[in-house]
Amino acid sequence: MLQATVLLASTPHSVPGYLIAPFALLIGLIATGPIFFPHFWHKYFKTISVGLGLLVLAYYLFVLQDTHLPAETLAEYASFAILLSSLYIAAGGIYINANANATPLINVGILIFGAIIANVIGTTGASLLLIRPFIRLNNHRIKPYQIVFFIFIVSNAGGMLTPLGDPPLFIGFLKGVPFFWTLQHLFTPWAIAVGTLCLIFFVLDSRNKEGFTPKAEVKAKIEAKTEFFFTGKRNLLWLSVIIGATFLNPASFDWLPYIPLEGGIKVSFVRELVQLTAALLCFKFASRTALNGNHFSFDPIMEVVFLFFGIFFTMMPALQLSAELASSPEFAAKLTPTVFYWVTGSLSGVLDNAPTYANFLSLGMAKYHLNYADTAQVHDFAYGLAQSPETLLVLEAISVGAVLFGAMTYIGNGPNFMVKAIAEQAGVKMPPFFQYMFKYSVVYLLPVLALIWLIVIR
Repeated sequence: MLQATVLLASTPHSVPGYLIAPFALLIGLIATGPIFFPHFWHKYFKTISVGLGLLVLAYYLFVLQDTHLPAETLAEYASFAILLSSLYIAAGGIYINANANATPLINVGILIFGAIIANVIGTTGASLLLIRPFIRLNNHRIKPYQIVFFIFIVSNAGGMLTPLGDPPLFIGFLKGVPFFWTLQHLFTPWAIAVGTLCLIFFVLDSRNKEGFTPKAEVKAKIEAKTEFFFTGKRNLLWLSVIIGATFLNPASFDWLPYIPLEGGIKVSFVRELVQLTAALLCFKFASRTALNGNHFSFDPIMEVVFLFFGIFFTMMPALQLSAELASSPEFAAKLTPTVFYWVTGSLSGVLDNAPTYANFLSLGMAKYHLNYADTAQVHDFAYGLAQSPETLLVLEAISVGAVLFGAMTYIGNGPNFMVKAIAEQAGVKMPPFFQYMFKYSVVYLLPVLALIWLIVIR
C-alpha cells in the first residue's frame, strides 16, 4: 500500500504557486485529450505525462534543492505501481464467467458482492477480479453507466469497512488507528453509500431495455441452465501473497530491512520485492485459458503506470500548497468535522486520496495538540479525547471523505482508471473526464455524499 507523505512536516522550501501549472495541464490533457485529439493523445500521453512529472521533479531537485519530498514521492509511486501491477497480473489469470440472464437484480448482487470482498482483497483486487465477468455477463446490454456505478461501488465505496479496503484507511491503521475501528465506526456511511448507489443503479438498470432482447443464439444460451465457470484457482494463492505482503511495513516490524530517509522515514522494499516476485511467478504459471478468456494484455496497466507517474510528481506542489493553507491558524480555527469532510473529499477527488488523508489526519491532530507520529495518540484521537470527544467524528469525516470522494473523478483512486481502461479495451465507450464528472458523479454520487453528511457527519 501507499505510505503517507505528511507534507505539513516535510520540506521547508517555499513552493511558488505557478508550480501547480504542470499538474493543471496534465489533468486538463487527461480530460480533453481523448475528446479533441485522441490520436495524438493516445500516441504521446506517456511522453507528456512522464515529461511533466520529470519537469516538476527537476525543479525540486535543482531549484529548491529538495531531495526529501521527491524521494518520498518516488517511494510512494513505486509502492502504488507495483501493488496495482501485481494485482492486475494476478486477477488477469483468474477467469470467471457465468451463463445467466444479467437482470438488474443479478447486477446489483454482483456490485454488493464486490463491495463486501473489497474489504478483504482491497478495492483494487475486487475491481480487477470482477470487472471482466461483469462486462461479459452484460455483454448484450452493456452501457457506460454500469461501469461508472461499478467504479462508485466496488472501486471506492465498498472498501470502507477494513484498512485493507482502501489505501487511506491502511495508512490510518499503520499510524495507530485500530484495525476494527473502521468496521465499528464506518459501517453506517458504508451501508448508506452502497445501499443508495445500488438502489439508483437498480432503477437505471431496470430502464435499460436497449439490447435487452439479444440475438436468438445468445437468448437461447442465457435462458439455458445457469452455469458458473471458474479457471485459474492457483492465482488466488498468488493474490493472497500479494495482499498479505502489504503488511510487510518496516514501520510496523523493526526486523524488516528498509531504506532510511531524512526525518526517520523507513522506505519499504521487501514488500515490493515479494509482490513483484509473486506477480512474475503468477504470470509465468498462469492458465493460458484464463489469460485468453480475459483477453489479457499489459496495455491497461501500462496506461495507469505512466499517467500516475506524472500525477504523483506534478501533484507535489499542489499538495504542499493546500497543506500550507490548511495549517494556517485562521483556517485551523474553522476546522469542524463538516469542513474536514468536504475539504478532504474535494481534494481526494482530484489528488490521490492516500496523501490527502494523511495530511488532514495530521492537521486534525495538530489542532488538538497531538503528534501524528505517535501511534498511542492516534489511537486516542480515533476514539475521542476525554476533553474533546469530537475527534472521533473528525476522523470519521476524514476517512469517509477520502474514500468516497475518490470516485468523483477517474484520478481520485487508482482502480478507477484501471477499470476504465479495461472497459474500453472490451469495447465499452466510456465517458471522458468531464462527462464522467458532470453526467454521473455530480448527478448521482454527490447527492449520496450530501446525504451521508446530513445523517452521519453534521
